[in-house]
This record gives sequence, structure tokens and C-alpha cells, in this order.
Amino acid sequence: MSDEPLDVVLYEERDDIAIITLNRPHKKNTLTDAMIQGVADGIDAATKSRDVAAIVLRGSDGTLTAGYDLTNANEFSESIDGPPGWSTPYGAKGPTPREGAWDPVRDYQFMNNNVRRFMKIWECPKPVIGEITGWAVGGATDLVLCADLLYMAEDAHIGYAPSRIYGTPTTMMWVHRLGLEHAKQFLLTGRAIDAPTAHRIGLVSHVLPADEIAAEVEAEARRFATIPANQLALNKLLINQAFENMGLRTSQMLGTFFDGVTRHTEEAYRWTEDIAERGFKPVIADRDGPWRDYGQRPKGD
Repeated sequence: MSDEPLDVVLYEERDDIAIITLNRPHKKNTLTDAMIQGVADGIDAATKSRDVAAIVLRGSDGTLTAGYDLTNANEFSESIDGPPGWSTPYGAKGPTPREGAWDPVRDYQFMNNNVRRFMKIWECPKPVIGEITGWAVGGATDLVLCADLLYMAEDAHIGYAPSRIYGTPTTMMWVHRLGLEHAKQFLLTGRAIDAPTAHRIGLVSHVLPADEIAAEVEAEARRFATIPANQLALNKLLINQAFENMGLRTSQMLGTFFDGVTRHTEEAYRWTEDIAERGFKPVIADRDGPWRDYGQRPKGD
């Protein structure tokens, strides 16, 4: 029997707020196409609801999400046709790619489909609070950094480990939220950021004990019910527009395209071959070994 829950994203409305919960606890809430679509659908539902003043985005069982589910090779791989409804950029008359060929346009459109759904959080007229618990790694940051406010458990970590070997940020919120120095510090190294550091560099609003964060986030979200919805929408649009004017969408286009490029380097091929040989077993304790953020053991281990 599969451990996959019936609903991989939970949606609830109560006390003036909507709560969207990533719900694959047996997989550390790693992202699948169904989960990304579930979050997008939840944002749409909350946007339309007259009873919702603000939205909470969280993960079940103590972890927000460990990023894309890289063990699901049948979904996030350019060797297949993609999720239901996906088609090549060339339509029915397009050529069938030869084995091993990489189509950068096809790759870009596939990943950009995820970006568009992540950006529903950014574009939502209602405030969205991201609740970071456990780990928020890789693709998790493409998702949660689109939120308006970030609250973090004091034992949690966030980071973009793929920058070490297998990716670039697609929503590219890192540089816009952190500024040049800290964005380079953590994107060039792929180093994990603990909660005190995240608060010090301005990445998150508040750091709270893990057993208190859910209640505090919900209380903060409910406070938005005292502010007219049109005020919230206009102020969010105004703030976001400043970052749009600084080239956010262009950065996202390049980040999404470069993400595909990084997955087709010789180092990336060797890394995926090693995973195929040894299995995917993330090693969190030692983040300074060769590509250990993604679980590769050095040859001879």
C-alpha cells in the first residue's frame, strides 16, 4: 500500500484566514506537480473567498518542504513528456527528440509552468505568510520566498543547495529579498541558513520556537482582517511593483533558463549517474563535502 496521502495539499478556511498545508510527510513534503498545482489552486480559492483576509502556507509534520522530489524521476525529468496537459513547444508536428537530446525551450516552458504557479502567491491580492519549519531547500525556496512575510522556527534551515551542482533559483527571489552581498554569500555556496542568521540578514520577519510558530502565524494572519481588503491589495501591489520595476521578471526568465543549463553539464550528468548507482540519500550533517547537499558520497566512501 502506498504511503501517499489522498490529498497532498490541504486547504482550510477558518477564523478569517485560509491555511494551505503541504501534505506528504513521509517524503518531507517534497514537491510534485500535484502539490504545486494544489498550492496554486489553494491561492485561487483563498483569493476568491470573501471570508479570507490572509493566507498561511505551511508544511505538515514539522517540515515545510525539502524541495523537488528528485526520487520521482518519472515527473521532473526532461526525458519524459511532463505532467498531464504538457505539450512540446512545437505542437503535434514537432520532431521527436533523439535519445539524450536536450531541448532548452521545452525545458524552459516546463519549469516556467512551475514558476507561474509559484508566482500566484506573489500576485495574490491578500497577504500570504510562509511558515518555515524543519527544512526549506532548493525548490522550496522558489515557492516560499514568493510569500509576503516569512516566519521561521528557531531550529529550521533554509537554503538553495542546488546552486552547488544542479540548479539555479527559478523565481529568483533571493537577490530581491536579500540584496547583493548576502545573495552571493548563500547562492554561490549553497550553504544552509539557520534561523538566527535568516533573521539577522532580513530574510525572515520572526523566529519562534517550533511548538509556538503555528499559533503565532495564525494570530498574525488574523490581524489582517481588521484592515480593509482594498488597502491590503493596493499596498501589496505597490510594494511588489517596485521589485517588478527592478527587473524581477527578467531575472526569473534567466534563472529558469539557466536552471535547465545547469542540469546538463558534465558535472550534473555524473551526479545523476552516481544517484542512479548509489541511490538518493541526502546527507545533511556534512554540507562541505563534494555535493553532499544532494546526497552524493565521494567515490570510495
